[in-house]
Amino acid sequence: MKLAQICHVAVVTFALLPLQQVIAGPEIGHDPASLYKTNCATCHEVPETKAPPIDNLRKLPLGKITQTLEIGIMQPMAAMLKPDERLAIAKWLAAEEDLKRNQWLVTHACAAATPAILTGAENWGMGTHNRRNPQGVAITKANLDQIELKWSIALPAVNAMRSLPVATADTIYLGGADARLLALDRKTGCVRWFLNVDSAIRNSLTLERTPDGINTIFFADELGSVYAVDATSGALRWKVSVKVHPTSIVSGSVAYSPENGGTLLVPISLYEVMVAANPKHECCRARGGLTALNAQTGEKRWHFATTPPAEKTYLNAAGTQMWGPSGGSVWNRPTVDSARGVVYFGTGENASSPATDMSDSIVALDLKTGEKRWHFQALPDDAWNLACNFKAPSCPKENGPDFDFGASVILIKDGRGKGKDVLLAGQKSGEVFALDPDRNGALLWRHHFSPTATHFNANAGIHHGMASDGKIMIVPISDSENPPVGHTPAPGVYAVSVADGKLNWSHRFERGCTFDPADKPGVSLADKLGGGGTRPPWPACSFYYAPSAPPTLANGLAYVPTLDGKVHIFDATNGKLLRVIETNRAYAANNGVEGHGGAIDVAGVMLNGGQLIVPSGYAPFGQMPGNVMLVYGLKQKAK
Repeated sequence: MKLAQICHVAVVTFALLPLQQVIAGPEIGHDPASLYKTNCATCHEVPETKAPPIDNLRKLPLGKITQTLEIGIMQPMAAMLKPDERLAIAKWLAAEEDLKRNQWLVTHACAAATPAILTGAENWGMGTHNRRNPQGVAITKANLDQIELKWSIALPAVNAMRSLPVATADTIYLGGADARLLALDRKTGCVRWFLNVDSAIRNSLTLERTPDGINTIFFADELGSVYAVDATSGALRWKVSVKVHPTSIVSGSVAYSPENGGTLLVPISLYEVMVAANPKHECCRARGGLTALNAQTGEKRWHFATTPPAEKTYLNAAGTQMWGPSGGSVWNRPTVDSARGVVYFGTGENASSPATDMSDSIVALDLKTGEKRWHFQALPDDAWNLACNFKAPSCPKENGPDFDFGASVILIKDGRGKGKDVLLAGQKSGEVFALDPDRNGALLWRHHFSPTATHFNANAGIHHGMASDGKIMIVPISDSENPPVGHTPAPGVYAVSVADGKLNWSHRFERGCTFDPADKPGVSLADKLGGGGTRPPWPACSFYYAPSAPPTLANGLAYVPTLDGKVHIFDATNGKLLRVIETNRAYAANNGVEGHGGAIDVAGVMLNGGQLIVPSGYAPFGQMPGNVMLVYGLKQKAK
């Protein structure tokens, strides 16, 4: 069988053609009809195969097809084609329906110039050191009750909003799972310009001025290509692939360092941990790492791999050759320490045996050379992949708990008077570590914040980030009733002293509604890939309700998003819950597209000036889907 299973794609993403191509048609560079006839029609045009016919395929978004051919269930069948041939087939199939979905870009267009004055906080970490503590925010405790929804935008055929936008004085830039970068007018949401890429934008955007004076947006797409885009015009400056293995992806956001003429730091993750569920897959050879690029040209400066090259190890119970070591994904935004000439990041578990001393670690590299300065391992012997969930043959011998460092490292003063620098790192184990950057990561203190399960939990611990203003740190603990069986979930948010890790206050999250067991998301491989089961997309009571997204801390207010689509706003001094914004509902979005909010995960929320910006919706692991970006602002005073 060749490309007969495209319709079984689980993850819903798609890409659109540039505006000029919407009018003139796609520039493919191949004869896609012939490619389809040779490689696809033998199944898709034969009713006996029960493969979806071409008319059904043409209804799929481009990104949904490309994602499946490149890293989805069709990858083995599509491997015989060249990358540009796979892309040509996908564009040809999707062109007609994508053209219809593109019309809002024309009807909601406005002036294209987007001049920007940068503050240095236009990125996921809201500053170089990933503190998520933006300055100059107009929303305070005194006017919190005055914020209201100003406008919204919905992305067609999208079920996840995982990229945090960035904002300047007049523009909001948004990266979408529809494989498009948008520049939107900050007051109205009209489209200043847009740029299409090859696949979904999974990570958050970074906006910086390079040494040549150009305001540039940096990001990566789902297939491992990194882009540099002129923020004023939308012109592509450069694009390079950073894949080091067929299963390499970029999940974490890129970071920028002004040193050495401008360096872009790209975290390398991998999806081989999911492919390993197939007992016939020779698991595993993909390695996580960090790649440094020249920010002005895209030229590679250095690459650091978190494990040695894999070698043959043993045959699994299915007779398949195993390889190792592997894994050590990096799916957090790196933290730049210009004063020490160092970049910090966290690693994930090994994907196969043997486990190494670099898994579940905080790593410090020399910014200029990429050489390792030091590393701190929080948990040894953590080797895990998805096969372990099903007791399949490719589960590593260690069968570890899968306790990555997914949250970005925070670099901040320790809160003791003048203070000295400290690194704060949160792990999926539910534990936070304070490390000394001047003593090779020596442990200063550690605090385990919840009774997180000691073995794999589908939604455990500190996932995507923390926030700190230098005095306190806001720590979200995500926890669920998914495996292990019998685990009592304890999701919550904690405020602790940066100086010593002592608890200031805590808040336990409750579901707050009666959950119907029939609505529980599945945990099969199909569910993990985003397409299993028949449960309603927005149940009356969400199974997931914990804080998995990173919090944001500004003006003494802690913004804590949760997987049931809510933004909880706390008084950061005492933990009093001041307001809850609910996004899990339908929206008649301002761009004329039907929208719906859902789970808030991965990116969190953005605070900039007088606006609260909320990407809502995240479905790939059984959470509630959504396709909206919601922009809240302060009510205008009556004249």
